[in-house]
Formats: sequence, C-alpha cells, structure tokens
Amino acid sequence: MNSDPFDLLIHAGRIVCPQTGRDRPGRVGVSGQTIAAIDPPDDSPARRTLEFPDAILLPGLLDLHAHPACSGSKHGVDPDREFLPRGVTTVLSQGDAGADNWANYRDETIRGSRTRVRLAISISRLGESTQRPCLDDPDWLDVDACVEAITDGGPLIWGISINCSRASSGSTDPRLALDRALQAANSTDRPLLYGLREPDDWPFAEQFDLLRPGDVVTYSFRSEPHGIVAGGRVRPEVLAARQKGVLFDVGHGMGSLDFNELETALGEGFAPDTISTDQYSSHIGSTPQHDLPRTLSKLLAAGMPEADIFAAVTSRPARILGLDDQAGRLRPGAPADLTLIEFRHDAAPLADVHGTTRPGGCYEPVLTLRAGHPFAPDGTSG
Repeated sequence: MNSDPFDLLIHAGRIVCPQTGRDRPGRVGVSGQTIAAIDPPDDSPARRTLEFPDAILLPGLLDLHAHPACSGSKHGVDPDREFLPRGVTTVLSQGDAGADNWANYRDETIRGSRTRVRLAISISRLGESTQRPCLDDPDWLDVDACVEAITDGGPLIWGISINCSRASSGSTDPRLALDRALQAANSTDRPLLYGLREPDDWPFAEQFDLLRPGDVVTYSFRSEPHGIVAGGRVRPEVLAARQKGVLFDVGHGMGSLDFNELETALGEGFAPDTISTDQYSSHIGSTPQHDLPRTLSKLLAAGMPEADIFAAVTSRPARILGLDDQAGRLRPGAPADLTLIEFRHDAAPLADVHGTTRPGGCYEPVLTLRAGHPFAPDGTSG
C-alpha cells in the first residue's frame, strides 16, 4: 500500500458513478487536484478526513445550459459564486458571448474561473451584451466572424447557440437565423444548442428537419403548445428527431419546465438526455435557490428514475461536451471534481415555472470539490 497520506479522504453513505454503474457506500481519496483512489483500505492515512454518512457522492455535476459570465452578458452570473458552491463543477454557456466579445469572455470567465466553463457561442456577434434581443439585427449574424472565433477558441467553444424563440429573435426571420447558425456549424463541425421557434410561427417538423444528429434542443418541456407535447402525447416529429440523433435538454429557466408536460413525456418513455438549469441573473437570491440539485429533484418528483437523472448531469453531458477524460465519472487519475448532495424531506416545496407544485423532498448541496479544492454551499472554501 502507498504510505503517502491522501490530502483528503471522503467517506460517503453512497458513492454513485453512472458511467461505471457503481452505487454503494465507500471512500474516495484525493491527492492534490486528482482522485488518487476509490475505496482505499480502511486504514489509509489522510491529512484530512470527512464523513458524510447521509450524503450521495457523485462526479462533479455538469450543467449543459446556463449563463456563466463575469461580465458582458445581461444574463450572466459569476460561475464561482452561483454554480460551484451548488454542486456544479462544469457549466456550458448558452450564447453569453459572440465573436465580438469572445476574447474577453475567454480571458475573464473561462480562464478566470475555478469552475470549468465552456461556451456555446452565439451566432450573433454581440452575444447577450445588448438589451435588445440577441438576434434582432440580421447584420449581427456574421457567419465568417463566428467561424473565426471558433477557430481561435478551439475546444473552449463547444458549439453554437441559436435561440429562435420570439423573445430572442426579435424582428429577424428565425429561418434566416438558423440558416446562418447552420452555415457556421457545418463549417466548423460544431453542434447547435437550439431553442425552438413557437410552432404557430414555424412548424416544429420543419425545424427538426434542419437539425442534425448531435444538435441539442433545449427548453424541451415548455407548456403546450410551445413544447414537445401536444394533445397529451409527445409530438411525432419530436420522436422522429430523437430517432435520427437530435438530443433533448431541459433548460428549466423561468419559463421552460411544466410539470404536466414533463410527466406526460416521461409517461411515454421520453426522458431528457440532459438536465440543465438555464440559471441566469434573475435567479440570484431566489427563495428557494434555483440550482441544479433542485432541478434534479423536480425530475425525480415527476417520475424520472434516479439513476437516469444522475447520468443526465454527469456522464452524459460530459460525453456530449467531449470531456469524458476530464469530467463525468469517478476514476483514479481524473480531476477531483466531486459533488456531495443530501436528500432532505423537509425542503421547500418543488414548483414548476407556473407555480404548480409536487410533493417530495429535494436534493441539496453539501460540499463540492473542484480540482480537489472544497467549496461549501455558502460559498466558503478551504
């Protein structure tokens, strides 16, 4: 046995890794910034030992759609203050920056944060830096500038964000906006993070025909008629899109999680591929706090199996983001990104965006490790 003590040894009532199928009590040893051992011997020495008999230890959670931005975005929030203490170690920005402000976003938010941040760059040169809808002026939809920024960003820019909803398109024809985004995506071999246009403006079937395998549709569970359910059934064009490889994300936000729509879809076997918060500036100081653990709890209350829920915020988004070697699973040698949550039956009620509630408790964050560094829910570290 290696006699060098771990920097940190964590005991948990459950250690869950969806990638490997593990779900049982155990220990994780951390040395420096990496996971040094899973289930080391009971007598392993450690400089610090933490006991969490009632907690679930998971790979650090990944939020596939939110708004991490230290500046320059009307929706942006500081990821180290609003995400990391709440269990999220990796977060994808939905279009907070475009080609004109990409370099600042890289330097300030991606490189300047402890949280691992990746960008779905806006097809708009301005990103979310203006109070106008982000696609409001067709001249902002600059394919060449977007391609140039992606070439510069490399793996830091995962894909292209394009929200064709009325709120984001403004006066621009959504067909033009999607066409520009697809031109840039096809030129750079990048996926889209896509918000559907309302179907009375543009039939869903026509939009899905343009999407490609690997593209991610977010805001999936908006209330009828704007979501994936119609007439009490999942729309056939949605089923066909999934069959060809289009992925579906929650994107909760303030308008995109309806319990009735979600329960109908789950009842038909249509679960989201990924679960995300769409957490942004308007959520700061919310009571109860809008975060990823609470969003997971709503999926659980609606009937999604816990094992699928955990995969939808660990191994699956890690694979989608191309981060399998850095995030989403527990293995020696991987970065020590760990999330501990507890299920509390006395938590505040679970409500959808319309105030409809469901009974049940709530997952709440206990401790987060990012590259071996611990963060408490109140934001303190050490």
